[in-house]
Amino acid sequence: MPDEAKPLLAITMGDAAGTGPELITKALAEAAVYEDCRPLVIGDAATLERAVRFTGTAIKVRAVRAPRDAGFSPGTIEVLDCANIELAKLELGKVSPMAGGAAYDYIKRATELALAGEVGAVVTSAINKEALNLAGHHFDGHTGLLAALCRAPGATMMLVAEGLRVSHVSTHVPLRVAIERVRPERIIKVLQLTHDAVRALGIAAPRLAVAGLNPHAGENGLFGDEEQKFITPAIAEARRLGLDASGPYAGDTIFFRTHRGEFDGAVAMYHDQGHVAAKMLGIWLGVNVTLGLPIVRTSVEHGTDFANAGTGKGDPRSLLAALKLAATMARNRQIPSA
Repeated sequence: MPDEAKPLLAITMGDAAGTGPELITKALAEAAVYEDCRPLVIGDAATLERAVRFTGTAIKVRAVRAPRDAGFSPGTIEVLDCANIELAKLELGKVSPMAGGAAYDYIKRATELALAGEVGAVVTSAINKEALNLAGHHFDGHTGLLAALCRAPGATMMLVAEGLRVSHVSTHVPLRVAIERVRPERIIKVLQLTHDAVRALGIAAPRLAVAGLNPHAGENGLFGDEEQKFITPAIAEARRLGLDASGPYAGDTIFFRTHRGEFDGAVAMYHDQGHVAAKMLGIWLGVNVTLGLPIVRTSVEHGTDFANAGTGKGDPRSLLAALKLAATMARNRQIPSA
């Protein structure tokens, strides 16, 4: 593929006290990455240089000022250097307001580049929510932060792991609030977002399954009436709008059926319903995709892995999958990249 046809991906470095920098050095040491995309890290050059020493990868770090200055050659990590980490003051594996503030800076800069059309997609490394909030940025994680930066309040997440694609009606809210959010307008919106996202992955006519909220999808009102009052009418309206949606299906079977290929995507009613299913397939294999943004954003599915920070033992497979998925979505959505 000619270089100009490869999407330019902005990769945020994540929390500097975790394994994010090390995983980036491992992932970008893979020459195959450069066959799909042009990777540019948004982070701290000194932290990445130290990560190279931790992992022992045969790769160099080169600081650039703008995406247009990067050469995107295998063997070199090019980083838009924010120079915002004092390594002498950073404790690996510990919550750090400095690292939380720096991680916010990387996300903000990458998002600005994507909104300006200078990069084709954003791929985020793991952040620590406590560190983010200690730094004064009061968000529940990437999804809420990106929604605020993009002014897209309806954003939600979809987890992709092997053949399983699961989006969520609600995510980081208490369960009682999640139940209140099971309403037709929200379900229809998430179905529309899921349909568009699965199409961006290359599936022309997505078949979407919708989970019930209650055990056995309510058993015709025996275990709750949310399915009858809210979920079934939402599915009917989605079908009227032209979406191939069906359900509601019992939460204990829908994800198995989706993973084996009966459906192309599933909609979960709340955070744990969808997350448990996806993470059972392996947190080092899954990818988090934010739906409802004007930009493409994918992310690793795991956390900062503080326990392995500085050891070079982190597993880069989720990051590699996130890079590949972002490149695919950027090409299919034809988002410009500089």
